[in-house]
Formats: sequence, structure tokens, C-alpha cells
Amino acid sequence: MHTPRTVGRRRWRRPLPLLAATALAAALLPATSAHADPLCTVDYTVTNDWGSGFTAEVSLTNHGPEVSPWTLGWDFPGSQRVTNAWNATVAQTGASATATAPAWASGLGTGATAVFGFQGTGSGAAPTAFTLNGTSCEDGEEPGPEEGALVVTPASLAVDPGGTAAFGVHLSAAPADDADVDVTVERSSGSEVLAVTGGAGLTFTADDWGQSQEVTVASSGDGSQDPAQAVFTVAAEGYDPVTVTVRERATASNEYEAEFLDQYEKIKDPANGYFREFDGLLVPYHSVETLIVEAPDHGHATTSEAYSYYLWLEATYGRVTGDWEPFNAAWASMEAFIIPGTADQPTNASYDPSSPATYIAESTDPSDYPMPLDQGVQVGQDPLADELSGTYGTDEVYGMHWLLDVDNTYGFGFCGDGTDDAPGYINTFQRGSNESVWETVPHPSCETFEHGGANGYLDLFTDDSNYSEQWRYTNAPDADARAVQVAYQAHTWASEQGNEGAIADSVSDAARMGDYLRYAMFDKYFKEVGDCVGPQACAPGGGKDSAHYLMSWYYAWGGALGSAEFPWAWRIGGSSAHQGYQNVMAAYALSEVDALTPASPTGADDWATSLDRQLEFLQWLQSADGGIAGGATNSWEGDYGQPPAGTPTFHGMFYDEKPVWHDPPSNRWFGFQVWDMERVAEYHRITGDERAGDVLDAWVPWALANTTVGPDGEFAVPADMDWSGAPDTWTGTPTGNPGLRVEVVSHNQDVGIAAGLAKTLLHYAAATGDADALATAEGLLESLLHHQDDLGVAVPEVRADYQRFDDPYGAPDGGLYVPDGWTGTMPNGDAVDSDSTFASIRSFYEDDPDWPKVQAYLDGGPAPEFTYHRFWAQVDVATALAVHGELFG
Repeated sequence: MHTPRTVGRRRWRRPLPLLAATALAAALLPATSAHADPLCTVDYTVTNDWGSGFTAEVSLTNHGPEVSPWTLGWDFPGSQRVTNAWNATVAQTGASATATAPAWASGLGTGATAVFGFQGTGSGAAPTAFTLNGTSCEDGEEPGPEEGALVVTPASLAVDPGGTAAFGVHLSAAPADDADVDVTVERSSGSEVLAVTGGAGLTFTADDWGQSQEVTVASSGDGSQDPAQAVFTVAAEGYDPVTVTVRERATASNEYEAEFLDQYEKIKDPANGYFREFDGLLVPYHSVETLIVEAPDHGHATTSEAYSYYLWLEATYGRVTGDWEPFNAAWASMEAFIIPGTADQPTNASYDPSSPATYIAESTDPSDYPMPLDQGVQVGQDPLADELSGTYGTDEVYGMHWLLDVDNTYGFGFCGDGTDDAPGYINTFQRGSNESVWETVPHPSCETFEHGGANGYLDLFTDDSNYSEQWRYTNAPDADARAVQVAYQAHTWASEQGNEGAIADSVSDAARMGDYLRYAMFDKYFKEVGDCVGPQACAPGGGKDSAHYLMSWYYAWGGALGSAEFPWAWRIGGSSAHQGYQNVMAAYALSEVDALTPASPTGADDWATSLDRQLEFLQWLQSADGGIAGGATNSWEGDYGQPPAGTPTFHGMFYDEKPVWHDPPSNRWFGFQVWDMERVAEYHRITGDERAGDVLDAWVPWALANTTVGPDGEFAVPADMDWSGAPDTWTGTPTGNPGLRVEVVSHNQDVGIAAGLAKTLLHYAAATGDADALATAEGLLESLLHHQDDLGVAVPEVRADYQRFDDPYGAPDGGLYVPDGWTGTMPNGDAVDSDSTFASIRSFYEDDPDWPKVQAYLDGGPAPEFTYHRFWAQVDVATALAVHGELFG
């Protein structure tokens, strides 16, 4: 059973459903009678009960001594089964269930309250009695030693050579008869380099049994030998012994790994501003700087992309040092903050896989929005939902939403509450392929009508006769696939160290994420893939005939809030696939590696098909010059339109030069080439697959011919490309595409893409022995290190596009479109109407310390110059150094 490791406040910002008075009264059951001195009290509230399932919120208050970790136990009165939980780990045997504190909030002091929740099957009938760490809440009787336990936190520990580290010890319950408990800690196996230097003998009394006492372990190593490892046993008479595994962190084995660690420390230094901390977990910002507009429109937003790079950073740290706790912490943060939990997607039980969503045509012109719902278009069947819910025991989706407002810059808060004590789910792009970031209206993913207009922001995008409060999330499949790719790397590296058990739970979660990522393989409305023209004529799919098996631009899911009179939910796939989103490493891991094999019956088979299909896709899209063209779609222009005569096809999908994203064209940016080819090169190095090798043998010379490396940090990598012609229709065999050509029209010094290119060339050189690839990769890394500053590696860049801050609708480059007559406000009071601009609905930018440079530009001055520290780019630089250290020393 999967139990999300969720920070306390994170899941509880959603308003509770409005229940009938009788249902609510029956759900509020105290755990205690009128006992004069109860050990604890519990409020057990059923927040939603739909007959076959329910969600519950449990509030535990401790009236006794501090306990750490706490465990609450109860027996269900019927056949209820817990399917998932948040803010606690819930286990169940028969009718008996226990909820154990999360690692980041394990202690519960006298008078303190912990709140957690869970979803279950069966009715919402409430338990009538509870225990805290084995003691009845009602009578407070204390168990003897046979009921108590020794507790250590954490159970594994990393220590620097020559340094010290500590773990805590306490009892789970008060000792019997108020007797003191003497605890000993000693090394029971392993290297003598590691030894207890403090806390070898501890004593717990009836007054302090729940208070953690510290044990210090020291390393006498100097880093010149292989990392030491030892097991320490914590023992006391009458208690089962417990063990703590202590490992010495490895030190850098070469100069490249040393440079990686230097960059790692810069990124993780709290003073450098790459993260914000919530309840002990770190959330990465998109960039250190706040005034930056690209896909996210503010630097202190964050994306699923940033989270996938956070995992990459910590996985690489685990390889270099042997310390895997930071990797697990990164996964825990991802689950807590950017993967919606049960309370964030409350009405999935109402989802009908036979009718996944109501059809809404897309338009290439943002001014055509809102677009109407069309109930007359038949959609296909979702073949994944029942399989996934049956496999994981829940109707919720396990995938990242793509965008968070980390600092509550917009003011929506979490589900409309306006607070900034947890990141809030937001969205921007909603109006077709020509909607630039400069033309978006940010809005909350949880729409409560608290802000915007009369219908919140919904009627800017969809035209409906009736709007209801709702939640909706959009997944960026390249980020989830990168997270799976990194989990594979982490598993491989940890296994080589004998540490695979340290990250087994996170790797298992990655396999689950891959299972749900299959939604990206399906047509948006589950229509049959292949020659799909006309929303009515294009046949609805059944089974897997609506799968193209590629990574599409998105998948999405949503539904009514719990307060809706008639609950409903929907899901959509994605009809368009871009070459830059494909990830053969993720497909390989999910189809070939046991630890990452999805638990569903058909998940591994689907990913095996996807691996072959993605490789075919790249062969089909490769130009005569070597570059990879844009992609393909099953829904021309988003409404299953008729493409121009002669449009080539790939398994019946139409060639799309710039799929999904037109402003700027999505096929122009060289970064998508690098992101995809890096994964292909890693896959080729690991497997030797000749199909990948053939693609790289044509792509690498083209990339090298358009890359320069000079002395003293001089370098240039491709920036923008122009495309002409089209590929040949795919028949199963590459033709070389003589009619498809690409030209690099500009270069820049994008540090992230330069680092990604270096990684691609390093993997290729390791697989083939290509000396030019290795020399260019090393030259790029050397050049990047010439551009170090206190925060990382960065190069100034001129942002001429910032003239669009003030563009009105109808400006030559476009502008913000708001329909005539539509009026509303942003949370800070900024008016939203037909006269609005990007800047006018984001007046907070005027308070940004970098705004004067933009204002001077808008007033007629030169284009402003900025030095940005994008999180993903800094991680790419750091991990590129580590890849060299791994593959070439």
C-alpha cells in the first residue's frame, strides 16, 4: 500500500466537503469518555462518504509525556480498508489499523496535536477506541517493556571521513513500574574506523522515556581508503535490540567529482537562494532571481522539471558520497508538494472510464477562447483507470502537476486560502498553441471562485452554461519521465554500493509514477490513433487502439470539489508528441529493470512498446543534416482537423513541424535536441542498441560542427534553428529524409544546454571511443568553470523579449487577450479586463529589485541584461562534471 509522505499543512488547505448534518454528527466521535486524566483524545471526522468509499481526517492530541515517534491504533467497526494516507504511514491487518508519525514530524509533545488523513473503501463508520503507542487513550494505562520498544532515528546514517554524526534513541512507551531503563550502544559488526564517541550508555526514566537522547558516531578515516561501514546495536534488558547502519561518505575520487561537490554545495547553501524550506523539506525555485519570464512567469515559481532535476542532483550526490538520505528527502518533497494528494483530488471516485471527458476543440487563436464544450462528439474509453485503481487500491492519479507558486507571489494561496505556508498549485497556458507565456492569465488549479470574475477564471477558457467549483492538474510528461530515469540511475549506483535498500521505497514510487505516466501515451480524447480527421468521424478508441505510445506534451485530470452537489471527474491524454519529450531511458527502465517494473498487469508491456516506438520516432524525424525535427499529432491543430495534402505520417499520426507550442516555435530551441539526445546516448552506452547508435552517429557530427570551444572560457552552442521540408512517411525503415533540412541560425552561451551537450557527448564517447566528442565535452566543461560566481555558473544574457511586458492585445508580437465585457481581479487587486497587459495583472513586478532595468527598456532604453541562475541549468552543470568523473575519471 502506498502512503504519501506528506507534510502536515500541505494536504489540509482544501476546504472540507459540505456534509449533511446527520452524516457529519455521526462522523465526529471522541476517543475518550469522561475519564479525569486521559492519555490522548482523538477527533475522527469523515470528510466524505460515497457509500463504497470514504475519506477521513484524524486529529490526535497527546495529554501525556512527549512521544516520538507516535503511533495511533484503532479497530474499524466493519470491513473498511485503508487505500492511501497523508501525513502518516497507515498500515492495516484485518480490522486493526495503525498510523505512524512521518519522519519529518515524529515527535508529539504534551498538549500537541497531530493531524493526518486517509482514504478507504467501505463505509465511513467511525472507530470507537484508540491507543497511543500501545496505551489506551481512554484509561492511560502504561504498558510494560513487552509492549514498548527501543526507537532509533534515523536507522541509517552517513558520516564524513574524520567527522561525526548522530542518531537519536528513545522509548516508544513508559517503562514498567517506573523502573529506569539502561540502554547500551556498541558496534556489532563492520569497520573499526567507525566508533561510538558519545552516548554509548543511556538511561531513560518514567519522566523522560519519550525524549530523544543523542548517540555520536565518529570516523577516524581520512578519505584515502574505501568508505567504511559498520552496524551499531542499541540494546536494553527486556527490549528487542535495534540496529543503526553507519556509512562513511565517500570523497571525490577525481577532480571532476570534486568540482561536482563544489557546485553541489553552492546549490544547497541556504544563503544562495535555490530552495525554500517547508517543515524540513526543500522546494526548489525555478531560479534564484525572481524577475524572469519564460515557461514559468516568475523565478520563484517552480516546475515539475525543477523537481526532476532536484532528484538528479541528489542521486548524483548519492553516487559520489554513498549518502542517499538527500535523494529520499527530494522524493519526499516531491510527494508532499507537487504530486497532488488525496485531499487535492477528492472526487476521483466519480470518474467514469467509459466517458473520460467532454470534448472541447482547441483553436490556434487565443482570441477564439472561451471554447465551447461539445457533448455531441463521442470520445473513447480510458483503458488505464480500472487497471490502475485495481493495482494501487485508489482512484487518485500519481503524477506531478507542472507548476507551483512557491512564495504565493500571486496570492491565491492553497486552494484559495491566500496563505503562503505551503506552495500553491497554479496554471497559466490554457488557450491553444499560439498562446505565449506573455499572453496568459495565471489562475489557481483549485477553482473556488474566490478570485477572478463571477466564475473565477473558468469562463476565460471554456464556454459553458453552468460552472462549478473544481480542481484540475496538468502533467508535463518529460519531467515525470526524467524522475523515472533518475530513479533508475540511483538504483544502479546504490546497488553497486550495496545500498539499494536505502532507496527501495523511492524507486518503487518511481515505478508507480511510470505506471500513471502511460496516460501521456494516449490520444487526448482516447480516439483511435491513425488518420484521425474530423471530431465526429474520428472513431472513439477501445482498449489500447487509442495509444500512440509516445510521450505527449501533457496529460491532465480534474473534477468537482468535494462541496459539489453532483461529484464528477475527468481525464485526458495528449494527442501531440514532441521529439524533445521522448525518454528512451525511462521506457527502458520501466520495461526491463525489475526494481522499476510497474505493478500493473500491462504497464511493462506498454513501456516495451513505447521504447521501440520512441526509437522509431527519432529515426523518422532525423533530418538529412542530423538534427531531429519537431514531432507528430493525432489531432491536427487540436480539433482533429484536415492537415495539408501530402503531410507525411508516422503510424498514422501527422507530421507537425512545431507541435503544440508556436510562440516561439517549439522546433527552434536547440535545448530540446540536447535533452532528448542525452537520454539516447545514455541508453546506447548502457544497452548498445544499434538503433540509438545510428541516430547518434548522424546527430553528434552535426552538433559538433555547430559548437565551438575556445580559450579562457570562450564557447558557443546552437541556440535557434530553421527547418525546411518534411520527413518521408514512415514505413518502418529510415530513409535518410533527403527532403528534411535544418540550419542553425544563432548561437549562445546557455550554460545548462552546454552542460547537457557535454553529457551527451560523454555518454557517446564512452560508448564509441569517439575522441572528438570527448575533447569537445571536456572543452565545454572547462569553459563553463571559467564562468563561476558565488552562486554557481552563469553568463549574462540580453532579454530583448522583455518589451512584451507592456504589449496590449493586438500588438505585433501579440498581447494579453481578455474578451470584451469580461472583468475580474487578481488576488492583489490588479484589474483583469480587455485593456490588461502581462505587466498590469502582475503589478508585483514593479517592486522587484530588477524592475528598473525593465522599465528603462520600456521607456526606450537598451534591452536589459541579466545573469540568471536557473535551477535546472545549475544541476546540469554539476551533473555533467560528475558524469565525466564517473565515465572517464
